[in-house]
Amino acid sequence: MTIEMYQETYIQQQFAERIGGANYGKDTAIYKFEKIKRAKAAAKKERPELALIDMGVGEPDDMADSAIVVRLAEEAGKPENRGYADNGIADFKIAAARYLQEVFQVEGIDPTTEIVHSIGSKPALAMLPTCFINPGDITIMTVPGYPVLGTHTHYLGGIVYTVPLTEENHFLPDLNSIPEDVAVKAKLLYLNYPNNPTGACATVEFFTEVVAWARKYNVVVIHDAPYAALTYDGVRPLSFLSVPGAKDVGLELHSLSKSYNMTGWRIGFVAGNPLIVKAFSDVKDNNDSGQFIAIQKAAAYGLAHPEITEAIAAKYSRRHNLLVAALNELGFRAVKPKGSFFLYVAIPKGVAGGPKFESAEDFSQYLIREKLISTVPWDDAGHFVRFSVTFEAHGVGEEQSVIAEIKRRLSEVKFQF
Repeated sequence: MTIEMYQETYIQQQFAERIGGANYGKDTAIYKFEKIKRAKAAAKKERPELALIDMGVGEPDDMADSAIVVRLAEEAGKPENRGYADNGIADFKIAAARYLQEVFQVEGIDPTTEIVHSIGSKPALAMLPTCFINPGDITIMTVPGYPVLGTHTHYLGGIVYTVPLTEENHFLPDLNSIPEDVAVKAKLLYLNYPNNPTGACATVEFFTEVVAWARKYNVVVIHDAPYAALTYDGVRPLSFLSVPGAKDVGLELHSLSKSYNMTGWRIGFVAGNPLIVKAFSDVKDNNDSGQFIAIQKAAAYGLAHPEITEAIAAKYSRRHNLLVAALNELGFRAVKPKGSFFLYVAIPKGVAGGPKFESAEDFSQYLIREKLISTVPWDDAGHFVRFSVTFEAHGVGEEQSVIAEIKRRLSEVKFQF
């Protein structure tokens, strides 16, 4: 018996149903990010003379602040920092509580019982459903959005109900549109503001509505807030926890990945309702042994210096201004977001004398193949592409050159809207 036959008759039958069971690995559907990856590789091969402009990547293009890096080096050399961190050190929790107060005006957070660190937000999002979801329970999430928010509910035998984010509703979910039978069975409501991919920001009024809705239906609110401090043009950073009653119904996830250029460092925290924090801590304690203490101490230094994030936000704001102006001159209807580093733009109908675009994926693939400009398509609620202003550029001059080159390439054709 060959290895392939052995795997087909034995290993293939052992996979859990949550990842496909006996059909695992046989699905021929291609995930959209894999399609983008393949299209980029093909386009670069076909047109090596033209540099790919990657406007799809969702992570910062710069290093972490040098002072944070220095602090990491110092702390990494101390023997007392070498061991297991478990559920985190007091220094980081205290810094996180002060950060919430200073940047977001969140008062009264107890760093001992209402904050715990996480190895980035993604593992926290993956673990939280374990605290709540039984087979048949419902998680409510918004689309377009981060798929991981629903993945683990599916893994646990739960059901995911999606609420569309539409331009007409300022890319906020219409909670009144959720059917009563869904609301009464729901355990979790996931929100994400400033939003990926729309760039929309929440308001105090909206979060107040969320608290009242959650109380009415006994739903736990999980606010994923990795872009919360990246806001522009006088919009103040807003935390769900700053709204009266929010801590009674849920918690908020913060990350240093986007706001401090620390994606690979994998450090963040959850804060809010102490019973939820305790439950998450118990589940987390059975999943990991904590992030390296030196990273926590370096991150605590960063949280104590929010001016680092303010400088990063100023750069993204400048890039948004350049990109919005260029796209609008070409006929697009681009509106600068109030937060995040994403620009969410409705697609054209087609190219004069050329292809028609039935979906955002059609348009995104066209941009890669024909213009070597990479974006991310979203067809969940309308047809939009997401541009990211984290493209590679060092200094204002290079930023202007990148945007000018995008404008030049796109002006070679006439888009129809």
